[in-house]
Amino acid sequence: MEICYLIAFPDADDGKAPVPEPFKGLKDAPYFQPIDIDLVTLGEETVLIEGHAVLVIRQRYDGRVQMVECRFELKEPFAASVLQERAKIQNALESKFIPAEYRQNGLFEEYTILLVQQAKPSPDKWIEKNSTDLANFIRSQREVFDKEELNEILASRTRYSAAELTLVDWEGAVIIAPNEDYQSDIALLKIGNYQLLRYRMLDQSIDAMLDKISATFFENKRRPRPTRGVIRQIAEHKLEVMLDFERAEQNLLLIGDWYTAKLYEAIQSEFYLKDWKENLKNKLNNLEGIVQTIKDNFSLSLETVWARIEMLAWALMLIGYIYLTFVDLGLIKK
Repeated sequence: MEICYLIAFPDADDGKAPVPEPFKGLKDAPYFQPIDIDLVTLGEETVLIEGHAVLVIRQRYDGRVQMVECRFELKEPFAASVLQERAKIQNALESKFIPAEYRQNGLFEEYTILLVQQAKPSPDKWIEKNSTDLANFIRSQREVFDKEELNEILASRTRYSAAELTLVDWEGAVIIAPNEDYQSDIALLKIGNYQLLRYRMLDQSIDAMLDKISATFFENKRRPRPTRGVIRQIAEHKLEVMLDFERAEQNLLLIGDWYTAKLYEAIQSEFYLKDWKENLKNKLNNLEGIVQTIKDNFSLSLETVWARIEMLAWALMLIGYIYLTFVDLGLIKK
């Protein structure tokens, strides 16, 4: 059987990216192609990893995320020894393609897809027959799952025809296609992983901004007074995050035909994309309130400073008038 291993990590372009390509191969030509995602192919090569020839296709999405598709074959993929072999191959691929920074902080996504050409007597019966092996393959574990856990892992199934079925879990998927028509579903799983990583990147960016606000205005007792420059930087960063969120949210509206819409709905559910979206919305709303509070307090502080300057000016003028009065009265000699 063939394995498709997906890796996604942050990777900004240098501003000189070539013209984006259209997504290709989606079943039934959906009414709305995913044109909101700018796709650029970075290269294609075959590399030797742990004694296996691995076809690698690297792409960049929206100039922000690199998606690496790795295809290789494994005999008896359900065997315990092969699971270990697969883990070695995938770890080697991560080390080769993911920058050390993201391997260390965990800001990347990895996803394993089992590509099956023949599933007899039918896809559903084949899944039931191999339920334990499939669950272990998807979750990359050798533990014994109980019936409830098995049903949960193998529940999300989307059927294109009687012989074609795609099973989606949050850690992995199985695509059954007699004609090896896998690419359409792989493209949607790529989009789902990309969307998840984008949300994680946004979440990290918001947390970093909140940490900066906390350190600047609340934690340091000897902190410098807030300045227009600092507040402007925070406001600009907040605007960038909000625009980035709107851009990421629009990508969820890109699927139109019945099959791709149904499959992508399953992907959204298994990846908890809607929960991520709502969580980010709440964080952005909280951030908006915090930034507005800072602006209001800064305005009040600025008004207080100007009021004190005005009082000092009046005091100096009053002292000047008193001095001139004393001079006129001859009480003070010039």
